[in-house]
Amino acid sequence: MGLLSNRVERNEIKAGDHIYTYRAVFAYSHHGIYVGGNKVVHFTHFKPNTETNWNINTPSGSYDEMTKIPSSCSTYPDCGFRQPKSGVVLSCLDCFLKNGTLYTFEYGVTPTTFLAKVRGGTCTTATSDDPDTVIHRAMYLLQTGFGNYDVFQNNCEDFALYCKTGILTVENLGIGRSGQASSLFGAPLAAMLSSPLKLLIPSPVGIATVTAGMYCMSRYATDIGVRTDVVKVAVEDLAINLSWMDGLKEALEKNEASSSNNNNNNQGK
Repeated sequence: MGLLSNRVERNEIKAGDHIYTYRAVFAYSHHGIYVGGNKVVHFTHFKPNTETNWNINTPSGSYDEMTKIPSSCSTYPDCGFRQPKSGVVLSCLDCFLKNGTLYTFEYGVTPTTFLAKVRGGTCTTATSDDPDTVIHRAMYLLQTGFGNYDVFQNNCEDFALYCKTGILTVENLGIGRSGQASSLFGAPLAAMLSSPLKLLIPSPVGIATVTAGMYCMSRYATDIGVRTDVVKVAVEDLAINLSWMDGLKEALEKNEASSSNNNNNNQGK
């Protein structure tokens, strides 16, 4: 386990693992769920009115729009499978990696380990559910979709995090569960907040230390393992005919009603 990432070999990953690889010289990472059989389910950006063939090589985590090209995988006939107008795709591991290095996302890390990570999008303090549940969620969403892709609120890392934990954010705060997105927000925020301290801390090293600390804490505060604006949602409740936030609110109301009934039952005993 390194401070930047957790690199692994292909023979080390297991079905149900959250894997990722870096694109564009480590500019961003693309995430997915390894479901076994050399296959990965991942979430990509999809333009519904595009006439081109689906391209499994278009990076979903990209912050730049890229030209789509037809898939050229000749090893697996089902590589690139997706439902119409859905960004959830089944790809072979080779096409997912695109000659990149393989990494695994870590779950249930300690706060110390989380804060020690130099880069977001590599781990979470939240714990993962069992592999069978993770694979079930990924394969279910392959058939039903995962809503509209959004770089900051609903991206490939958000998809993998949900498959692993069943957790979704409820409040619309402009940021989803993605560690990459929180890093993009956290770095400029930390720099802005630390600027007034230059008058009190003349040392450049001191300012850099304070800024780094603020950056790490801002990432930690948005981690799904410590956030309070999250709810556990069964994958079957993410019905395709419900809007994204409506589905979340309905699931939250069910959870609140269940908690209220349990409290009433306990008081009546």
